[in-house]
This record gives sequence, C-alpha cells and structure tokens, in this order.
Amino acid sequence: MKYDTLTYELQDGAAIITLNRPDRMNALTTQMRAEIEVAMTHAGKEARVVVLTGAGRAFCSGQDLGDRANASNLDLERTLRDEYTPMLNAIVDCPVPTVAVVNGAAAGAGANLALACDVVIASESAYFLQAFTRIGLIPDAGGTYVLPRTMGMAKAMGAALFAEKITARQADDWGMIWEAVADEAFEEHWKARVAHLSNGPTKAFAAAKRVIRGSWANDLEAQMASEASEQGDCGQSRDFREGVLAFVEKRKPSFEGR
Repeated sequence: MKYDTLTYELQDGAAIITLNRPDRMNALTTQMRAEIEVAMTHAGKEARVVVLTGAGRAFCSGQDLGDRANASNLDLERTLRDEYTPMLNAIVDCPVPTVAVVNGAAAGAGANLALACDVVIASESAYFLQAFTRIGLIPDAGGTYVLPRTMGMAKAMGAALFAEKITARQADDWGMIWEAVADEAFEEHWKARVAHLSNGPTKAFAAAKRVIRGSWANDLEAQMASEASEQGDCGQSRDFREGVLAFVEKRKPSFEGR
C-alpha cells in the first residue's frame, strides 16, 4: 500500500512505521490516523515486531490543529471516537510486540500514541508532554487510562494539571516508559532491542501481551486462570521445545515464532 503521511519498511522480520511529516513535527491528521491504523493492521500479519517512530526532530507533536479550517469548531468527541479509537486499538491489539522509538518530542496525543505501544524506548533528549490543559482540554488518546497505570496517580495527575515537560530520564525513573538511552547510543540500542524481539518466541510474546493487558480487568483468580490457559497453549509450541532443548544443550535457541 502507498502511504502519504508515513513510511513502511519490512526489515528482517521487523515492520518499521515512520511518521513522516517532519515539517509539522509529525502532527496527527485524519489521514495519518487512518494510515497508522492500516499500517499497524498490515504489520501484525507479516512482521514479528513493529516499530513506530518519527522522522526528523520529533516523534509526534499531537493533533494537528491546522487539520481543519477552524480549530475551534473541531468535533473532538467524534474525532476521538471515530479516528483515534480505531488507531489506538490497532496498536494495542497488534498480535506482535510493538515498540515506540521516541526520537524527540512526544506531545499531547503524540505522547499517548507512544504509550499505547508495548515498549517505549526514548532517547535522553526526547520528552513527553501532556499539553492538553494548555489549550483547555483534558488528556485524551488513552492518556487518562495508561498514565495512572504506569506512573501512578500522583504523577499522572501532576502531568495532566501542570502540563509540564517530562524528560525521557524522568519518564524512565517513574516507570512511564521502558528505558531512556543516551543519544549517541540510541539508534544502535533500539535496533538491538528490535532484533531481539524479531528473533524471539513470537507466539509467547503474543500470549504475554494478552495476559498482561487483560490483568487490568481481572481479579487474581481470573488472572491465574488466564495464565494457565495461555501457558498450556505455549507449552505445546515448537518454540517451547526448542527453548528447553537449547537450555539443556547450553546454546542460543532458534525460535521460529510458532
């Protein structure tokens, strides 16, 4: 498929989706949201890991307020329901690991786009900003859901009310993201992380995603039942047999993702 607002590459089992409006700091438009949804859905069918990143100096600066003739007349409820929700669901429901490679500013909905991914790796010069109250809005694009679950109620509330920049290092320290990496080592590091996932036990990764994300709605008994069911399925896989054999033989396993 041809994309106008992003690029899509498949490299060694990894789908690299790059938001490609660098002149607008990769701000989200109606078209970009639709293209992200399509690209994510496609990647989940042909890749073993998906990377979401941005071109230029930003990851994503959030909603492009110039995407409509008059920003004050935006139907935000419809936009969130009909455009953001399908896009974010495509990321969350992707059957393979998703990695947000945050190379610069991640602001507003752009921050929460990154946080929808399974893993967030940020360069130390990057930052996150819940900018919504600066223009009289509340955090959206899933921000009110994911923030208190990752960084706790106190930090989430402060991030929403004060709308201050959160450095990548702060985000790492607070548990908001997986890791912040020095700029000079950033590209080599995230590519190594992605290679690890693209060569890993894809079936087990998918099961881990389902169980961990599902835990937010379960009590302990329901969660244990979910674990048992998924683990039973993984235990029948070729990758499990290969993993055990490799452990016994003291060698690196060769996972096929099935």
